[in-house]
Parts: sequence; C-alpha cells; structure tokens
Amino acid sequence: MGRFIASPSFWLIVLLLLTGSAMGQDVTQVKTSLARYLDPVNGVTVDEAVAKALAHDGEIQAMRAEIEAARARLRQAELRPDPKIGVERAEQMAGPDNTTRVVGMIPLEIGGRRAARIAVAARELELREAILADLERQRAADVRAKFGEALAALRRLDFIEDLLRLDQRNYTLIAARVSEGRSAPLEQNIALVEINRIRSLRETELGKVEVLLLELRNMMGMVPDEPLRLRGDLVQKDQLPAMDEAINQALSARPDLRAARVAEELAEARIEQARAEGRVGADLMAGYERMNLGFPLLGIGERGGLAPLRMTSHSLMFGVTFSLPVRNRNRGAIEAAIEEAEAARRRREFAELTVRREVSAAYARYNSAIRALEIFRLGVRDAASANLETIRRTYELGAKTLLDYLAEQRRFIEIETGYVEALLEAYLARVEVARAINAPELINGPAK
Repeated sequence: MGRFIASPSFWLIVLLLLTGSAMGQDVTQVKTSLARYLDPVNGVTVDEAVAKALAHDGEIQAMRAEIEAARARLRQAELRPDPKIGVERAEQMAGPDNTTRVVGMIPLEIGGRRAARIAVAARELELREAILADLERQRAADVRAKFGEALAALRRLDFIEDLLRLDQRNYTLIAARVSEGRSAPLEQNIALVEINRIRSLRETELGKVEVLLLELRNMMGMVPDEPLRLRGDLVQKDQLPAMDEAINQALSARPDLRAARVAEELAEARIEQARAEGRVGADLMAGYERMNLGFPLLGIGERGGLAPLRMTSHSLMFGVTFSLPVRNRNRGAIEAAIEEAEAARRRREFAELTVRREVSAAYARYNSAIRALEIFRLGVRDAASANLETIRRTYELGAKTLLDYLAEQRRFIEIETGYVEALLEAYLARVEVARAINAPELINGPAK
C-alpha cells in the first residue's frame, strides 16, 4: 500500500483555504464591561458593603435576639423571690370546733445566693455580647476579602478588554496589509486566532466577576438580580502599627479572646453559685390563727339562760425555717463547676497563644506580599510593558515577526495577571492583619 506524500504545493493550497475561511470571519469590536460593575461616583464602597452585611446577616440578627434574651434573664435574676402565703381551715368532725390559719413565708436568700445568681446572669450576657462582636469581626473581614476579590477580577477584566481592543486594531491593520499584498495571509489568520483566545479569556473573567458579585450580594442580604456597582481600589495607604503593638492590641481587643476570658469568669461565678446553694438556707415565717373551741359544759348566756360554753382565741405566729446542708451540700455541682472552670482556663490560655500566632502570621504574610508587589511594580511590570512596546514597533518595521510579538504579548498577559494577583494578595493580607488585631477600621472603616 503506497503512502501519500504531501508536496509543498499541497500544503500551500490547504493554507490558502484556511486563511480564506479566517479572513471571512467578522471581528466584532468589544464593548467595555467595566461600567456595568464599577461606578467611581455612586458605587458601593467596601465600608458600605460591610455595614449592609452586618445589618442584614441572619446569624448576627439571631445573636442580637439572644443578647436581648440574656438581658431579660439578668433582670429576672435581680428580682427577689416572691413571698408565699397559705390558708388553712380545720373543722371538727361531728362537732362545732374549727380553726383558721393564715401563714406567710419569705425566702431570705442568705449565703450569697442572690449575688451569685446575678453574677452568673451578668457573665452570660457579657459572653453573648463578646460572641456577637467576634461574629461581626469575622463577617466584616469576609466581606472585605470578597470585595477585594471582586475588584481584582474587574481589574483583570479591564486589562483583557483593553488588550482585546488593541488586538482588534492590530488585526484591522494586518488585514489591510494583506489586502495590499504587503503581508502574508497567514499573519491575518494568526492574529484572528489570538483575538479569539483573548475573547475566551474575557468570557472566563466575566463569569468570575458575576460569581463574585453574586456572593457579595448574598453577604449583603441582596437578591441575586439587584443592581450592584462597586467603588474602590485594591491599593491601601494606611500604615500598620508595629507588630509588638499589634499583638498587645489583639490581646486586649480581640472579642474571641474576650469571650474566652468571660467564659472563665462565668465558670468561676457558677462555682460560687453552686457553693451558695449548698449553704444553710432560711425562710422567714409569720402567721395568724383563729381558734373557735367548745367545752362540754354549760354557762350563763347573754340573756341569763344556760348556753354551751365556747371560747374564741386569736394568735400571731413568727418563726424562721432553716434548711440544713447535712446530707446534700451540692458537692457534685461544685465539683462539676470547678472542672468546667479549669477547662475554661485552658481554653483561654490556648486562645492567647493562638492570637499571638495569628498576628505574627498575618504580619509575615503582609510583609511578604508588599515586597512581592514592589518587585512587580518596579522591576517587572514596567519593563514588560516596555519590552512589548519595543517588539510591537520592531514588528511594524519588519524586524520581528508576528509570532515574536504574540509571544511577548502572552508573557505580558502573564505578568499583568501576576501583578493583579500580587495586588490582591497584599489587599487580602492587609484584611487578615485587621482581622487578627481587631482593627477598628475593620467594621467602622478608616478614621476620617
């Protein structure tokens, strides 16, 4: 069986057919997408996004309701117990004698019972407030990070669209040169392939932008089709405190660490409450008794006749009832509370170590990100842009081929994408520092 050997003329015919089909394709001018997602005047800033997210977050709203419930329990703990009153009536069977008794009793709450109860309720309220503050800290950092990711995606999209417009202009020039016979038809086909590749990148970035904005809408409590335009930049100019100062700030201001400390105080308060309930208790009692008694004797009545002899007596009663902790001194509850306090202490100690580690890690990440960004800005990006411009000009003069120019352009795309990633990494690292030290601007924004 003979082999088919393609001659140079055969490949020339194939090339002309492919080129002709490529030249017949229409190159549609790309429209700028950035205006749909960015508004430098009326767009939503990152601080506004954080405020809206904290106002509409369902978990935060639930936690606020729990705080109100804890406040109600504290008010209840401050109330003194109600007095008790009892009424008794005794009648003699088949006889006229009867007794009526009214007894009132007031718990005295001796042994620090009321103070211990109030302390437990107050610590529970403080614990929920600290948990809410930590939840707000985490939500604010998450929103800021997602906002930065959306800005980075928009920046990549803007760059790709600029590049696509440039390639379309180049394609028009190449097509004119081909029609004039000054360039080979192959160059027009290569340029068209590159345009379609950039268009594919653009569609990918558009999808990423849409997904990130949907996630941001969800965080802000917005419906998926509600309009949202952003306003802001990835560049942050505020200075960070020194790391030692930042660690001290985190140890004093981190709400999760404050929650761990309050949990330890709550455990101590529960120990005291268990001990108070195991001490002597007392109730103050007071009463009134009316006795109506008859005797098997006859006496002279009011009209001078004989009448049954009866006597009515009135008595007041006072007393104190003690509950003696002889068999049950609440030992089990006390031991359980002591163990819970030990567990809370160990959690607090571990939380302090974790805070130190998180601050140090956040600063290490931020410093590395800033150094990488500066290298990109000063030693990579500008040089790559100059290289691309030089090769473009030499290509126009005929000293370089179109393939040389496209290869350099692809390197420039990689470099510009890396620069945007470096910008985003510096932004996210800055957000992590703010999260780690609980910076005030994390929720409230930078000071005006």
